[in-house]
Amino acid sequence: MDALTRRRFLLASGVTGAAALATGGSALAFSELLRTADPATGSVGDTLVLVTLYGGNDGLNTVVPYADPAYHASRPELAYPAERVLPLNDSLGLNPVLTGLKRLWDERRLAVVLGVGYPRPDRSHFRSMDIWQTGSPKAPATTGWVGRWLDDRDAPVGTAVSFEPVLPPLLVGRRRIGSCVSYHGLDLPPWADERLVAALGRVEPGEPEMQARAASAFADLLEMGRVIRGTDKITTSPGAVTEPVVPATGTGGESALSAQLALVARCVEVGVPTRVYSVSLGGFDTHADELSTQELLLRQLDGALSSFTARMARSEAGRRVTIVVYSEFGRRVRANASDGTDHGTAGPMLVLGGRVVGGLYGEQPSLTDLDHGDLKATTDFRDVFGTALASVLNADPSRYFDGYEPRPLPFLPNG
Repeated sequence: MDALTRRRFLLASGVTGAAALATGGSALAFSELLRTADPATGSVGDTLVLVTLYGGNDGLNTVVPYADPAYHASRPELAYPAERVLPLNDSLGLNPVLTGLKRLWDERRLAVVLGVGYPRPDRSHFRSMDIWQTGSPKAPATTGWVGRWLDDRDAPVGTAVSFEPVLPPLLVGRRRIGSCVSYHGLDLPPWADERLVAALGRVEPGEPEMQARAASAFADLLEMGRVIRGTDKITTSPGAVTEPVVPATGTGGESALSAQLALVARCVEVGVPTRVYSVSLGGFDTHADELSTQELLLRQLDGALSSFTARMARSEAGRRVTIVVYSEFGRRVRANASDGTDHGTAGPMLVLGGRVVGGLYGEQPSLTDLDHGDLKATTDFRDVFGTALASVLNADPSRYFDGYEPRPLPFLPNG
């Protein structure tokens, strides 16, 4: 392909913009991330994957208190009958679409932490998510709890990575910052010859620097597309799902969780030394028509997590991966008039992986002893994140939560 044709194609495709973005402090190309891998030694330690459910997931219809009459009385149109839930014990069960997570529960690889929240809850999506990601309920903070850990380690680029277009506050420190690698690959039409298109990504001798960087970015998009589709040399596990498009909301989050986790899996398998990954799923602001919307989202979550954990179980590095799933708040106990639920407070967190000691942790909040119609948190979110810091990242959690002394929970082994 002649240089002029190639240059016009790159400009038209917008890849030059992606290459320019790569000059920013937090942007990192997927190929650059892969080049940090050392297949001989593997990763440098255990890996933490944080899955953010943006919008406020309804915890009562995720981990269902199916035996509690107050649950059925408070939301008669939204409550799941006992015969539909996937029982965890004689009072709690998983949403009926969470079949993959139920298998992990039966294998003792899923921990469910009940009633997680923080003092003086805030029902604003943005303030509440800020609290979860900065670890600072008392006052706004300018750094995230993972970012402060990066500062302490004087961490190199790529120690913490978000596969999202925007870097979350979670990964921002004062002196160190996580890297942002957008999961969006390059989707080619069926008639396109990938070998011909790949030629656009070859850097040619003597070409201008920005054009060369644009070509590299183009090749990077092709590689990401192959990883996401499972057509690279390491394939995705059986049972991977094609994800539906979920209507966007203003509360944040991405819609293709499986694509993000496919990139995480590739990095773990080739020995990239990243210790913390951040991925997300949005759309959980279910003020109306909750049953169908939440089931669609939870089915997507279930398929993505099940496929990812199955793939991770096949390697030593993968078995050292721990996944923590959280949302900014739960929903109110009582349903609203639109077959949905409004912003609430406490909800369950999920922790899964090869090192996890499965089971129920914490106490299920009362559905009758409420705080102005909302659940009273029984577990502080910093205890859950603090346990992950101590066990997965070998860090003293008390250093990262503004005077709070996290109490370890036994869903992970010490250190």
